[in-house]
This record gives sequence, C-alpha cells and structure tokens, in this order.
Amino acid sequence: MGEPAPPVALYVHIPFCVSLCPYCDFVVVAGAASRGPRARVAAFLDALRVEIALRADALDAAFGQDRPPLGTVYFGGGTPSLLPPDEVASLIALVGERFGISDGAEVTLEANPGPDERGDAAALRGAGITRLSIGAQSMANAGLRRLGRRHRTADVAAAVDEARAAGIPSVSLDLLYDAPDQTLVDWIDTLEAALDLSPDHLSLYALTLDDPDAEGLTGAGGDHLPTTAGARRWRARARPAQDDDRAAAMYHHAVHRLGAAGWRGYEISNWARPGHESRHNLAYWERLPYEAVGPGAHAFDGATRRWNAASLEGYVATLTPGDGREPSLPPGNAEAIDAATESVERVILGLRTDRGVPIEAAQQPPLDEQFGWALAAELLDVTEDDRIVLTTRGRLLSNELFSRLV
Repeated sequence: MGEPAPPVALYVHIPFCVSLCPYCDFVVVAGAASRGPRARVAAFLDALRVEIALRADALDAAFGQDRPPLGTVYFGGGTPSLLPPDEVASLIALVGERFGISDGAEVTLEANPGPDERGDAAALRGAGITRLSIGAQSMANAGLRRLGRRHRTADVAAAVDEARAAGIPSVSLDLLYDAPDQTLVDWIDTLEAALDLSPDHLSLYALTLDDPDAEGLTGAGGDHLPTTAGARRWRARARPAQDDDRAAAMYHHAVHRLGAAGWRGYEISNWARPGHESRHNLAYWERLPYEAVGPGAHAFDGATRRWNAASLEGYVATLTPGDGREPSLPPGNAEAIDAATESVERVILGLRTDRGVPIEAAQQPPLDEQFGWALAAELLDVTEDDRIVLTTRGRLLSNELFSRLV
C-alpha cells in the first residue's frame, strides 16, 4: 500500500465556459456566470486563492516547507483562456510562492479557439504558460456545428498561429472521433487538416456519452453537475448516429497515419512529437502524487484519492464565507486506496501507456489470470525489453480487458 507523498503536479480547475457543449460532462458553469455583470469569475478566483493557500498549508504541515517544487501545473476547465492573462500570472505567482515551481516546469492552459475565447497568446506566454491545449474537436465546420461548438475551423488555425508567434513552446490539439454522423472520410480529412497546422501534440478521443446522474456522480458531494435537459435530448439523438466499427476504423487510421509521420502514441488517446508528451498527464498515468484545486477537481497523494464537490456556490461559500466565519476547505470526499486497488491501478494505468508494465506483472494479480487470454486474443504483446504492452487491437478493446482486471 502506498505512502502519502508531496505532489509533483498541480491541477487547477477553471469551471467557466461561454456556452455548454451538449456532450460535455466536465464541471462547467456557462452563460451569464462566465462574463458580464452577473459573472461569478471574480468570486471564484477569490475562493480559489484561499483553497490554494489552505492546501499548501496542509502540505507544509505534512511534509515541510522544503518539499520538492512542482514539475507541472495544469489549468483545465471549462475554458481557462477566458481568464485575463494578469489573473493567470497572479495564480502562477501564488502557486510558485506556496508550492514552488521547478525550473523548466511544464505549465499548461486549455483554450477554446474562438476569437473571443482563446485569449491573448503573447500575454499568456508572458504569464508563464509553456503549453497550450486547444479544444479544436473537429476540423470541419459541419462537424463543429453538429457538436454544438461556437468556433469554426479558421479559428483553430488562427489560435495555433498566434501561439506560435507568441513563442509558446508546445501546442496541442484535441479532436473527437465517432461523433454523430461523422464518416471515416470526415475523420481522415480532420486529421490531415490538423497535421497541416503542425501541432506538437494531439489528443484523440472517442466521443463518449455517459450519464453521470445515473452513475450517482451528481449528488451533494458528487464531482459532476447534473446533466441539462437540452444535453439529454442531444445525446439521445446522437447515440444512434455513432458506430463502434466506424470508430475502430478511425482509430486504426490515426495509429497508422501518425506512426508513419513519426509521432509517438505514448498513451491510448495521446500522440506527440518527440519531447512534447504531456508531462502533467504522464504523472497521472505513472501514478505519481498530485494536488488539485477548484470545483470537481481530483487529487492523489499516493495513498488517498480526494475530490472537491462540483457545486460552484458551495465551493465559494465555504472558502470565502461572508458571515465572519473562518474559511474552510470545500465539500467533497475521499477514498483510501488499499493494496489490491493499488495493484489494479498500477497495471491499468501502466497498460494505457506505450511503456506498458514489466513482464513480472503477468505472474501477479490482477493480470496473472487474464494474461493468457489477452495474449491469445491479441490484446497484449511482449516487447524485446520484456515489457507487456497493449496492441492496437488491445487499445481498442482496453475497456474489456480492464473490466476483467478490476
């Protein structure tokens, strides 16, 4: 069983978006709360700064003030690029003061590519951003409309150009496949259009339409917000327009096209030019300790997983009470990780990456009982340096394998 350790990474959740995409299950507050006279951004930032301080106080008490500095900071959302760059700079300075940020750290910010959402790339670079993750999702205007996105393909190109001109060292694009009525040709064209922009990193995600309400994730202490009625209707229409075989063909094409172009598929859904892998996300997959702040954010100290409740109002009320009470940490929950769960997590997270797990894992729970089946089913392979990795077929059917390991 793991022992608690200080974080190597920090995730900062910024929950605001101009509009809510109908497929999105992230903790997002959209519309009037994100801008204008009724915006909740300033109140949220006040609360966020308090949480950063309280979490740092707890780490100081547990590990001392001379603990190692962070290797990565990740501003996710939501749409963090809606924040004014001076606020981003202020948050980075506060994190540096309370947590420490190592020289050469990776500091990522997620951005929507629309002209009124992507922010000022030069100012963000000046604030300390070293990596920009742009939510393109599709490189076809028709596909963007079907997904309920506000931007158009020309905006993606403009966002990449501005990031390059600003000197941001690493630029990533997010793309969705198996979107409603998306054909294989559509996907091939989207991937080619993305490659034409010469990004450094691509995250390619199969569109998943989950039901967090049915999964019990949206209660008072839940880490998800309830799904809106409009999103439910959209998903009901979208599910019949998806196709597993088509999705598999799209993934196969990406594997071969990107591999031929010299990209490293270092994780099931992520490809990078050499040296541009997401160091922050690798910390998750390598099961390293990380801190997290903001509504719905998840943290892990090596022994316990902890998450904040999703409610923005509850978050602000506990961190910045207006009745004279002392600030307290936001509502949420936690679970201790026992030895059996740790073993399962190490195998599953390791297999998600192209490094896989050591061959010794085949003789130990939980992989020992499934190794022969998975090898015969061509889901796993053994490398020349004696590591077990997923094949492309294994990546496509990874949920089946992982469900057998749990």
